[in-house]
Amino acid sequence: MQTRLQELFPTHYRNGNILMIQADCMEVMKHIQNGEVELAIVDPPYGGGADGTITRTGGTWSKIYQRDNSISKWDTAPNKEYFDELFRVSDRVIIWGGNYFNLPPSRNFIIWEKLTISESFSMAMAEYAWTNVEGNAKIFKYAPQGQVDDKRFHPTQKPVALYKWLLSRYAKPGDRILDTHGGSGSICIACHDLGFDLTWMELDTDYYAAAVERYKRHAAQAVLFKPEDVRHNDYNQQLLPNV
Repeated sequence: MQTRLQELFPTHYRNGNILMIQADCMEVMKHIQNGEVELAIVDPPYGGGADGTITRTGGTWSKIYQRDNSISKWDTAPNKEYFDELFRVSDRVIIWGGNYFNLPPSRNFIIWEKLTISESFSMAMAEYAWTNVEGNAKIFKYAPQGQVDDKRFHPTQKPVALYKWLLSRYAKPGDRILDTHGGSGSICIACHDLGFDLTWMELDTDYYAAAVERYKRHAAQAVLFKPEDVRHNDYNQQLLPNV
C-alpha cells in the first residue's frame, strides 16, 4: 500500500515503515482498498460542527483562533463522505473528538484526562475518542504540555505517550496504521518506536514540514527500547518518555 501511495503522491517523506504524505486525505483514501488498514487513529477538526456553531474556546490556541485565520482556515468538520471513506478502508477506528460527530453508540470509548489542567483554566480537562474496537471504556491520564526540546507547534497536538498507549492496547503486531489528519506527527514517533507501519497525511504545507522535521530529529536519535519491549509490557510512563 505505501509503495503505491508514494508513487501517486510526490510530496511525501518515507523512512522505512513510516510514510508521511502532504495531500488531502480524501484524495489519498481513494487509492486505499477496502479494509486495507487494520487500525485508523484519527483526530479530524471539529470547528464549525454540524451547524457551524462550534469554535475553539479554551487555552492559548483559542486566542490565536480569535485573532487571525491561521487555525480557522482549516478547522472545518469533515462531512459524511469522509467517515464513509474512513470506515471503508479501515477495519478498526479510533476517532478523537467523536462527541462532535454523528457516530453510533460505543461501549469502548476512550478518555484522555489532561493532568495539570485545573477546573479554573479555560482549556478542556479531558478529550473523548469514539471507537468501534471491542472492549470497555478506558481512561489515559497524562499532561498535555510539550517538553523543552519538543515544543508544541500545533493547536491539537497530542502527546506521543498517548499514541504509544493506544497502540499498545488496540493495535496488533503487523497492523497497518492510518492517520488522516496528521497535525504535529506525534503518531509518527510512536509508530516508529513501536515498529508499526504508518500511513500519515497532512494537508497544510507548514504543519507537514514541521511534523516531518520533528519526526526526522526523533528518528536520528538512538532507540532506548526495542519496539517489542514497549508493545508487550504494561503501560509504564518510564518506558514512554516522549510527549
